[in-house]
Amino acid sequence: MPEERLLMDGAAIGRMLARLSHEIVEKNKGTQDLCLVGIRRRGEFVARRIGAQIEKFYGDCVPCAGIDIGLYRDDLVSSFFVPDARANSLGFSIDGKSVVLCDDVLHTGRSVRAAIEAIFDLGRPACVRLLVLCDRGGREIPVSPDFVGKNIPASRRELIDVRLLEIEGEDSIGISLKE
Repeated sequence: MPEERLLMDGAAIGRMLARLSHEIVEKNKGTQDLCLVGIRRRGEFVARRIGAQIEKFYGDCVPCAGIDIGLYRDDLVSSFFVPDARANSLGFSIDGKSVVLCDDVLHTGRSVRAAIEAIFDLGRPACVRLLVLCDRGGREIPVSPDFVGKNIPASRRELIDVRLLEIEGEDSIGISLKE
């Protein structure tokens, strides 16, 4: 197993999420017509945590949900899959809303492209902004985040490992060489 270097611990991630929640509210000029949509799986937890921070600091409950991008991926081999927007019911309308799309790591941009396609199958938002915990570079398509927790330039040989309490039982971000 390759040795991992710890980049952020749980306390640092907590501070980062607090800062990002303030940046979102500031850029949106408040919480009105704001909603958070996380790319499943880690992005959904990031979105929910950001929503909890916004509620804590501003007293407003912002609609929050996760979105499955599996059927929107450009690396699916079969052309028999037709995306079904009903499978991604958010429980709220995104029409006319400022959607903050959340994910853990931004690399090639392909997941973000798929998520944007899925979002537009659900409605017509006023805007879509991208929040990522880590931007590692290496884009293959022109995608740029609006909110970045930490820029972590990494080569293709390196792995950025985001661990979240809800999944792995701890909050941390590390970097290691791929096997």
